[in-house]
Amino acid sequence: MANIGIDDFERVEVRVGTVVDAQPFPEARKPALKLWVDFGGALGTRQSSAQVTVHYSPDRLIGRQVLAVVNLPPRKIAGFESQVLVLGLPDENGDVVLLRPDLKVPDGGKVY
Repeated sequence: MANIGIDDFERVEVRVGTVVDAQPFPEARKPALKLWVDFGGALGTRQSSAQVTVHYSPDRLIGRQVLAVVNLPPRKIAGFESQVLVLGLPDENGDVVLLRPDLKVPDGGKVY
């Protein structure tokens, strides 16, 4: 793995937001959900496609805070524009477990 400089890390905008809506995404090639995440302030609500169907149902995600990269270019996934990359870690089977803060924090806060 190549080292990066602190300047490279600081350019990645990882922010916290609250899931305000989550819907099934049957058109996606791999099982996924459509998420709408409110980052507050100027960022507002952004949408994302997330492959989180093993551990999460749409109703369990609404109101949950998540971490996401907000400054990647949008990607079209089965006709849906994914504007942020919601972050997670693999469990023992390789299924996504979402990253979130231990305590409620203000939406839009930047990871440092």
